[in-house]
Amino acid sequence: MKKQKISDAVIHRLPRYYRYLDDLFNKGVVRISSNSLGDKMGITASQIRQDLSCFGEFGQQGYGYNVAELRAEIAHILGIDLGHRLIIVGAGHLGHALLQNFDFAKAGFQVDSAFDISPDLVGTTIRGVTIRSMAELESYVELNRPIVAVLTVPQNVAQSLADKLIGLGIRGFWNFTNVELSTAVPDVYFENIHFVDTLLTLGYRISHRG
Repeated sequence: MKKQKISDAVIHRLPRYYRYLDDLFNKGVVRISSNSLGDKMGITASQIRQDLSCFGEFGQQGYGYNVAELRAEIAHILGIDLGHRLIIVGAGHLGHALLQNFDFAKAGFQVDSAFDISPDLVGTTIRGVTIRSMAELESYVELNRPIVAVLTVPQNVAQSLADKLIGLGIRGFWNFTNVELSTAVPDVYFENIHFVDTLLTLGYRISHRG
């Protein structure tokens, strides 16, 4: 892989490439041109070639891309083959829904455990994942060294909890608290998920259609 700074725009397009290639792979498609892939994704062929060139040389002139090979390469770039260890903090409605319905393994993450303050949840399991008491969080992270935390906790505790987890070695956050988390600690990454933003975007498009 080339040693260069990859833009956030390129990084955010990589999962889309993987999703479309995975769909093509599962349908038995062997090869595809950059033009055809671009048509499916709604972006230009030159944009695809430019994005992929950040990571090496892919495809052949007159042949296009081997779907299986490019899918595997992008999966590797995204770290899907690494099996990052992950915990979920907050096993209420949203945390429960993620555990029950989201295929973390397909995205390259292994769910170690989940944590909650509710006595009704502690000790139960969801799809084989044990819900532990928040009192166990610090000792569990210190002993087991997961690297990513999914946060589905109340807004008023989100930043202080993130700070604590960063101090324990967590380096990635999938944050559903609707608070923009931040830190001065280097090499810590946040993906802040705001459901309302996408709904407001949809509202804009509907309001200004045509």
